[in-house]
Amino acid sequence: MVEFDLNREEKRLLLRAARAAIQRRLSGGDREEVQASGALAIPCGAFVTLHLRKQLRGCIGHLESDQSLLETVERMAVAAASDDPRFPPLSDAELPEIELEISALSPLWPATDWSEFEVGEHGVLLRKGFHQAVFLPQVAPEQGWDAETTLTHLALKAGLPAEAWREPDCRFQLFTAIVFSEGDA
Repeated sequence: MVEFDLNREEKRLLLRAARAAIQRRLSGGDREEVQASGALAIPCGAFVTLHLRKQLRGCIGHLESDQSLLETVERMAVAAASDDPRFPPLSDAELPEIELEISALSPLWPATDWSEFEVGEHGVLLRKGFHQAVFLPQVAPEQGWDAETTLTHLALKAGLPAEAWREPDCRFQLFTAIVFSEGDA
């Protein structure tokens, strides 16, 4: 597993880059060239979550990426603002009220079974046949769920019966995340 951390300035730069990418999408502007270096140049997955008045307004991400963290964050910010099927595209009027949250992901690793999943520590990807779903590490604590409740909701999210996560052919991969938002900066 590739270990990395983000310092305060790198987090600020990612948040600014995400907001600028959304603004460019809304206004049709050109991308500013920002050279990724250090941890921002590492290829890794990321999710960008948008909140409007403390309510979810969009969330899109990739678990893995062959692009730099900076490029992945920019792409996911635009996707969260315009491509989350649960919401209409973000409007110019909403952008000033949006709070951005970024989750920079570690590489995934296989779990031998569900009991390795630790609430608040791990994100979890469940796979069973052609079904799959993922929760970021912060989801279970935000909802007040224990591990079994989290996995029940994850199975339902994947389109499976609630107890499918207990079946032996269900596979799990775990990951960690560095999670930060504009409210932290």
